[in-house]
Amino acid sequence: MAEKIKEPNIAEAEFGKFSNTEMPQATEEDIQRNLEMIFDVPVNVSAELGRSVIKIRDLLSLGPGAVVELERIAGEPVDLMVNGVLVGKGDVVVVNENFGLRITEILCTEERIKKLSGKDKK
Repeated sequence: MAEKIKEPNIAEAEFGKFSNTEMPQATEEDIQRNLEMIFDVPVNVSAELGRSVIKIRDLLSLGPGAVVELERIAGEPVDLMVNGVLVGKGDVVVVNENFGLRITEILCTEERIKKLSGKDKK
């Protein structure tokens, strides 16, 4: 004899009303404590010299000594990327035989949002 499957009890969710007056103002101490919670979160930081689109045929023919042209003029600032998002620009420098990036510009939040949304196609 087959058991009867019970229908789930489904009801609409009810939410209280929110207004700006109900929200407590965050203190400087609250803001600092919230920031400290994310200070140890790792992010990927990279400097991008430029980009190029090539055909797979050309990619497979690359070898030592090959040169891939980038869509960037020599001496132009390098893009500073954080987790794949452009956040600034800088100049390539050498520090103790290692390459580094001297930051010359940090994009404001509005510019970063434009780039993320695709509204700024540079």
